[in-house]
Amino acid sequence: MVLSALPGVSERMAKKMTDHFGSEEAVVSTLESGDVGRLAEVDGLSVKRALSLARSFAGDAGQFLATKEAVRLHQQLLGHLQSFAACAASRERMSLLTPIAQPERRQEYVRAAMDLSNEWLLQQQQAWASLTRLRDVNERYERVVVSQEPMDELKKYCRVLQPGENETWKDYTVFKTVTWVGKGAPMEAPEGWLVLGQTAEPALLIPERTIDWFNINRKTLNTVCTLIDEFNQGDYAGNHALSDLAKSLDELTELPQALDALGDGSKIEEVERIKDNLWKEAKRLETEVNNEVEQAMNDAKMALSGAELLEALADGAAFQRKLKEATGHVIQEAMQRARDQLAEFLEPAGMRCPYEIFTKAWPAKIDRQTIDGIDGTLESKLKAEQTEHLVNLARLLGPMKSRCERAVQRMIECDQWLAIARWAHHDSCVMPELVDHGIWLEEGRHILLGVTPDPVTYGLGKAAKKGDKQTLALLTGANSGGKTTLLECLAYASILAHMGLPVPANKARIGKVDALHILAKAGGTQSAGALEQTLIELASVVSDDMPKLILADELEAITEPGAGARIIGGMLLAAASQPDTTMMLVTHLAPAILEATGRDDLRVDGIEARGLGEDLELVVDRTPRRNYLARSTPELILRRLERKTSGAIQDLFVSILERFEQA
Repeated sequence: MVLSALPGVSERMAKKMTDHFGSEEAVVSTLESGDVGRLAEVDGLSVKRALSLARSFAGDAGQFLATKEAVRLHQQLLGHLQSFAACAASRERMSLLTPIAQPERRQEYVRAAMDLSNEWLLQQQQAWASLTRLRDVNERYERVVVSQEPMDELKKYCRVLQPGENETWKDYTVFKTVTWVGKGAPMEAPEGWLVLGQTAEPALLIPERTIDWFNINRKTLNTVCTLIDEFNQGDYAGNHALSDLAKSLDELTELPQALDALGDGSKIEEVERIKDNLWKEAKRLETEVNNEVEQAMNDAKMALSGAELLEALADGAAFQRKLKEATGHVIQEAMQRARDQLAEFLEPAGMRCPYEIFTKAWPAKIDRQTIDGIDGTLESKLKAEQTEHLVNLARLLGPMKSRCERAVQRMIECDQWLAIARWAHHDSCVMPELVDHGIWLEEGRHILLGVTPDPVTYGLGKAAKKGDKQTLALLTGANSGGKTTLLECLAYASILAHMGLPVPANKARIGKVDALHILAKAGGTQSAGALEQTLIELASVVSDDMPKLILADELEAITEPGAGARIIGGMLLAAASQPDTTMMLVTHLAPAILEATGRDDLRVDGIEARGLGEDLELVVDRTPRRNYLARSTPELILRRLERKTSGAIQDLFVSILERFEQA
């Protein structure tokens, strides 16, 4: 795809993103993963803009949340849903869950996740708690990559050189750690060098970086390994929410063994140990030989006849030979045992022990030149082992890197569906039926009240049951009776349904619309300029023929009651002329609005308090009565205040109540 075709992405920004991630494919992969944090690392791309871009890529129906209040309620919902995610990465991914034009595909994933047992869902929430997004390695390495072909993508990780016309590989022996790519390579690689063909695996170019990537992501990859074992024992490929993840895990069956090899540097460690202790071992053997010979000499006895004694006195050299013949085997045996011990010491490094390790002088002394030679050979062997270990590990792990990235991306994406399923079980949600028009909830619940909600059955438009199919309704009734709560309950249900998610109700039918307008109550009488702006906004909403749901809360507060009723009446008549508009208006001015419209067929529903309970709380049936003009019953509020206060304040409330009784 062409990145500049995305809304809000200029050609300049597209180039910045491509340069940052290395390729357009890498940018698209990051957009698909919803990794807003990595996107925001691009110069000039703020977190807010990165989130907007990722949402746009995910199919966000940006015009659906048409008002600030709609956006606010959507954010509240997201915060609640995100609390059921297993880890921060999943919570970040869930920030992309906005209303979309075609929510049916999401419904398939969520339905499949809801089919899983709640016990299993909760287990995964604990098991995946350590899951994080895989981090890239941004270290710079001492390795020098020499290639006839340009490899600019590696320049931020190491030094990259191109040989000149008259240069050979010998000109680069000044560098200790080299990857030579392509033609012109030495027949036998110098110590620390890695010689590769022109089409070498990318993981081998800087093998240290490949291995470091697996090391810094070890914790998350261990979580993947645990999941591989679990999926091997169960059949999860048949579950739509888990099928993509199951396929990704199938590609990583060798990952646990490969990660074990990551920590297996035993051969290198053994060579390092032998090299570090070589001189200590040599001096120990030297001391041991001298002590052993000395002890043998203390125990030795040599019998000489008189003639042999006289001969020794006459010829000292002959005596020395005689003495050597008598004791030489002791020295030779001691030195042979020392050689055997040194050979055993060197064996784990795969080295043979030289025959002569002592000088010819006595007392016995280790031959420094011989031991220095062993040390140099060990040094070469250590470098060779390190290079071989790096290459073998990089060759083993390199092909798994992209598969690991895919699997972790699938895990994070999968956990958002599991999180929604956990929430759906927790709040007793049901997948709504998407229809053409209207909204209807059976025992719908407002889940963000902080208390156990009272269920409400209510509907408008074609989605509603017979008798409730009007497209407009005025909602009247008691203060604190639940009118605004019902409005928000309908708003939440519409937002969730257009996100492709379940809603907190026993049953639900939600009409698909292009926009949700939530018009909150004004904060008091407005100035002339503010009132003019508000009226323009209201007129544009109600006169637009776009399919929409309008939920308005006490709009009459924009000005004085009489004028407010006439304005709202005109707005209602305009909305009624739009067949694809569904509207509910919470109001205390229903009679005045009905009079202003000149129509007596407008639907009026009411929530009315029946009295005060023993705890002085309002006793209210939260489900509105159809075609019923409910009183706001402020006297019940006054009655409660009269009972809860004392003294002069109580006397005042009593006098006000008497006026209600006289009216």
